[in-house]
Amino acid sequence: MTADLASYVSLSGKAALVTGGSRGIGRATSALLAMAGAHVVINYVSDDHAARTTLDLVKRAGGDGVLARFDVKDSVSVEKAVSGLVKELGKIDILVNNAGVSRDGLLGRMKDADWNDVLTANLSGAFHLCRAVAKHMIRHRSGRIVNISSTAGEAGNAGQANYSAAKAALIGLTKALARELAPRNILVNSVSPGIIEGGMSDHLTADQLDAIVDHVPLKHTGKPEDVAAAVLFLCSGMADYITGQVIRVNGGLYM
Repeated sequence: MTADLASYVSLSGKAALVTGGSRGIGRATSALLAMAGAHVVINYVSDDHAARTTLDLVKRAGGDGVLARFDVKDSVSVEKAVSGLVKELGKIDILVNNAGVSRDGLLGRMKDADWNDVLTANLSGAFHLCRAVAKHMIRHRSGRIVNISSTAGEAGNAGQANYSAAKAALIGLTKALARELAPRNILVNSVSPGIIEGGMSDHLTADQLDAIVDHVPLKHTGKPEDVAAAVLFLCSGMADYITGQVIRVNGGLYM
């Protein structure tokens, strides 16, 4: 049974592209997928040091990977980067759309730039990657796409109209693509984190964080590794019959 279980979890021979892989959930996901045997492409946009730290973590975990610096908001850069990666690696089996930003503010004070930046990074960026990667997955008639959404996209957050809208739309994109790509054996799912250490919650004050955690049934924040574990599950053989779903990793904050 041990060998059988290992084969279900193993990603040996798979190539995985993780956007926003230089920190937080992206870093933890890159490391865990590498531990499972995947060759991980760590995407980032600006922080070379943080990206190299993730790559070092991947290699210390016994895995292998490369860095890929490009901006998910730029569709031309995305197409060029994905084409280069496919040429180098032969294929991309797994795409994890994790890159994102937040520009919080009350509705009456939210600037157009803050709205547009968040929608472009969190939603259009994922669309750019899905479009670029899916055509290669279609040729191989196989693939896994995991979009990192948020509890904000399901329940809404005051002061985060842009972020909540983008993450809600990302769930809609997930379900639409799951239906569209299922005939080619490409599974598309979403993981929806709640309050996770080292993520967007870092922008909250201690009092704000305490107030939110008080509403979490488990009474504590999650770790990036908690989200990464859900991503690994969806990318593994254990999730062969799961598509179009939202896996919530939020301690019960939203049910």
